[in-house]
Amino acid sequence: MPKYNDLSKELQEKIEQDRANHVINPYAFRNEDALRRKMDWDKNKLLRPAFVRDCEKILHLPMYNRYADKTQVFSLYRNDDISRRSSHVQLVSRIARNIGGLLGLNMDLIEAISLGHDIGHTPFGHAGERTLNKVCSLGFAHAKQSIRVVEVLENNGLGLNLTKEVRDGILNHRTSGTPHTLEGKVVRLSDKIAYINHDIDDAIRGKIITENDIPKAYTEILGKSTKERLNTLVHDIVKNSYDKPDILMSQEIEEAMMGLRQYMFESVYNNPVAKIEEIKVKEMLKQLFYYYLDNIEYLPPEYKYLINEKGENKEQVVCDYIAGMSDQYSVAAFKKIFIPKSWEL
Repeated sequence: MPKYNDLSKELQEKIEQDRANHVINPYAFRNEDALRRKMDWDKNKLLRPAFVRDCEKILHLPMYNRYADKTQVFSLYRNDDISRRSSHVQLVSRIARNIGGLLGLNMDLIEAISLGHDIGHTPFGHAGERTLNKVCSLGFAHAKQSIRVVEVLENNGLGLNLTKEVRDGILNHRTSGTPHTLEGKVVRLSDKIAYINHDIDDAIRGKIITENDIPKAYTEILGKSTKERLNTLVHDIVKNSYDKPDILMSQEIEEAMMGLRQYMFESVYNNPVAKIEEIKVKEMLKQLFYYYLDNIEYLPPEYKYLINEKGENKEQVVCDYIAGMSDQYSVAAFKKIFIPKSWEL
């Protein structure tokens, strides 16, 4: 069985002693070192330090509200218990804050990155992302789109003036990314921990897999439930990162986590039962893309402004509009454009 229950007695005593002595982690990012493109726009205050301001800016975005109707893996699944992107970002934030709190990192920076890391994600999860990447000659990646949301699309084209550190964490949260702060590195790992585990829960609820289907090579190391796996992964990161200038995992735990992730790709993410509606989703979003590309006049005013006044690329702006849709809004837009209404006499 995994030793997931707790940190070693020695490390617990070390953490408690450091807290009692008000020891500050020298590797944590300090609020006063935060950088913005327009420093005079947002000045640090006692009530709202740098990263608190960024959290609140993100929380008040319309795009943040749309997290609630953007599915993760199971598109249009008729089950209220299936994860949406809103629950994903909250779980990422919670896991990252648990880790960051024990390591003495900047909790507000962690929260801001967590809340904003998927703000540019498409409807219907990675199916939507892959579709836009395929049809748009410029390509499409949700991490880059998240940066475009906070730098270009919001605040009437002026952007949110988020700190460099939050933008760096958002841009580099994917597996291939390399955040420049420890806080960003914690969010990057927490994102992976979150989606692996809530996707397992969703797959079990959807009767795609059972807990017993997960290979013992992973459950015997990480745990046989979400609770055990989360405890194992969080404690391993804290144990291997405390008092260090990096965020690390033990080789055994990291290999087991990546193996479990690969199992999810093979058994869930690429499972035809789980992805039964994905072909329709891809075709729908593709048709929306080409329709709006040929009919720019039907875009909302703020998007037409980007093309006509700012000289933005049409394909990019159409991607901006579609990526900002929720699942249900994109379906409604498709029906309005392509499904004929009955003629009322």
